[in-house]
Amino acid sequence: MKWYQNLKMKVVMAAAKQMTTKSDLSSFIGRNFWGTDNSKLATNETLFSVISRMGNIMASLPIKLHRNYEIENTTSSDTLLHSPNQNQTSFEFIRALEVCRNETGNGYAVIERDIRGQVSKMTILDPTYVEPVIEADSQDLWYKVMGHDKTYYFHNLDMIHVKHIVGSGGVAGINPIKVLSNTLEYDKAVREFSLREMEGASNSFVLKYDNNVDEGKKEQVVENFKRFYRENGGVLFQEPGIAIDPIERQYVAADTFTSERITRSRVANVFNLPVTMLNDTEGQSFSSNEELMRSFVQMTLIPIVRQYEQEINRKVLTIDDRKAGLYFKFNVGGLLRGDVKTRSDFYHRAIRDGWMPQDEVRMYEDLPPMGGLASQLWISGDMYPLEMDPRERRAKPEEAGNKEED
Repeated sequence: MKWYQNLKMKVVMAAAKQMTTKSDLSSFIGRNFWGTDNSKLATNETLFSVISRMGNIMASLPIKLHRNYEIENTTSSDTLLHSPNQNQTSFEFIRALEVCRNETGNGYAVIERDIRGQVSKMTILDPTYVEPVIEADSQDLWYKVMGHDKTYYFHNLDMIHVKHIVGSGGVAGINPIKVLSNTLEYDKAVREFSLREMEGASNSFVLKYDNNVDEGKKEQVVENFKRFYRENGGVLFQEPGIAIDPIERQYVAADTFTSERITRSRVANVFNLPVTMLNDTEGQSFSSNEELMRSFVQMTLIPIVRQYEQEINRKVLTIDDRKAGLYFKFNVGGLLRGDVKTRSDFYHRAIRDGWMPQDEVRMYEDLPPMGGLASQLWISGDMYPLEMDPRERRAKPEEAGNKEED
């Protein structure tokens, strides 16, 4: 049966490649096909801050092609790491994919290959016009892409698909903004009410006269007062026999602050973020920024990174590449780095305990390697090459030399 499965996969890949070749995808990047944009990012700063932060963090993580911890370079890795398409850098590509994932629940990028099966281009699609479908006979997952005047179909091996969690029996990810729809509507209603309150809180005064005046005289006095106030930039002169007392109107913003805190809390819950990362420090339980970043990486970022790695490894690399030990990996170590004192203590122990050479430390600190003894493992006692005979470690230099001559 193995030969049948291999033949079937080759036929599927050939059909998908033929379909991709006939497709002109150059105009898909950043395109709203019918001029429609239902984005809420431009109207809600909390959502904007979360989604832009997640997109920037994912795009900033170093990603490399490895073979047993050694960095490799191939045509496919060069495309992904430097120029996914003619219009985007790798940073822009990953950030746009992550923004789509968080804004709509799904991020899609179609893969184009050369005649050798190597990735030559990766184009991000508008998730609004992509629909996952299951082929009835083979049960393979395909993606239906609705263009302006034509419909395209891509096999799942030719489509990078990153998503939020999927409901029972579904394929596409759940849109987190739809989950937050009630919260966003409530926040919007509170803000609009607050704006109306501020606009209605105009300056008011009480005019007091020593003598009673009739209604006509009152209207004339009020009109004169309003005209004078308007024409003199709010400056009033108090005449003898007249008392002017301003009416104090204080705008109470407690409801607005409460609403904003509720919104931040719910957005943080949906996107699985520490609320501290949304600039809400009240009730903060993290004793240091290092502890905050560790929680963020472990609880939020690792599942997302793992999804990206599996999608890229499965669909960008060929079966032969994976059998040869090739794999893409994001490096989240930079987010977990402590302050200078913490890093120094960590490196000090690693070097003295003999499991990290000085050159590896220099690599982590973006310094050039020194080579020679700096590339070797050392052990404390005090500091000898790891392979040195323990009997020679405490010998005087002349004694060690005499022993070598013997």
